[in-house]
Amino acid sequence: MSWFLSKIVYQIICGEGDHTPQFDEQLRLIEADDEATAFTKAQTIGELEQEIFFNQQQKMVQWKFINVSELYKLSALIDGAELYSKVQETDNAELYTELVHKKAAHIRSNISHRYIELF
Repeated sequence: MSWFLSKIVYQIICGEGDHTPQFDEQLRLIEADDEATAFTKAQTIGELEQEIFFNQQQKMVQWKFINVSELYKLSALIDGAELYSKVQETDNAELYTELVHKKAAHIRSNISHRYIELF
């Protein structure tokens, strides 16, 4: 058996869909014998996890499975191994850097709160 990293893509449709199109890209670990089996397994997960529900405003929200857009075989699961990389281009480097620092601070804060709750 081998491990694969798959990207499963859903379209998020709220109400009649008259909003800016939204897509959720999820990275999922898949264990399979080969690439074809991993791809089929990722597609099955995508199809099974489609969802329709009503939000707080009683508008229907649909998570519609689009497809599996990427599939990578992982050579080994080792500490610090790169699993995924995406180059982000932005018009404002300072704003992007600030956002990354804010996200890191949020993670650090949540870890601290969970640690305090244990005691």
